Amino acid sequence: MTVELQVAEGWLTVCELSSLVPGRGVAALLPDGSQAAVFVDRAGRTYAIGNQDPFTGAQVLSRGLLGAAAGRPFVASPLLKQRFDLESGRCLDDEEVAVRTYPVRTAATS
Repeated sequence: MTVELQVAEGWLTVCELSSLVPGRGVAALLPDGSQAAVFVDRAGRTYAIGNQDPFTGAQVLSRGLLGAAAGRPFVASPLLKQRFDLESGRCLDDEEVAVRTYPVRTAATS
């Protein structure tokens, strides 16, 4: 099974699902030069958000820790610890801030 993100050019294969460790993220370089942070949680759900921490400008969200607040999955930035909802991209600690989210799917490898 591969993990794919939807980008402007269509579905982009990022990695094998087996390469992802539940609760940890990986960074993926996208065709436009930006980065995505890709995660799989302990239940096997996959998520992808922009990797850039909007508070520092550093490409680090893929190194953050996963958690849940009020049933919503989030990643906490490893730098200033702001939490970003993995489904909406909204910052749980500052409602004025959000990161991009990407549609993500798993596909059988051929």
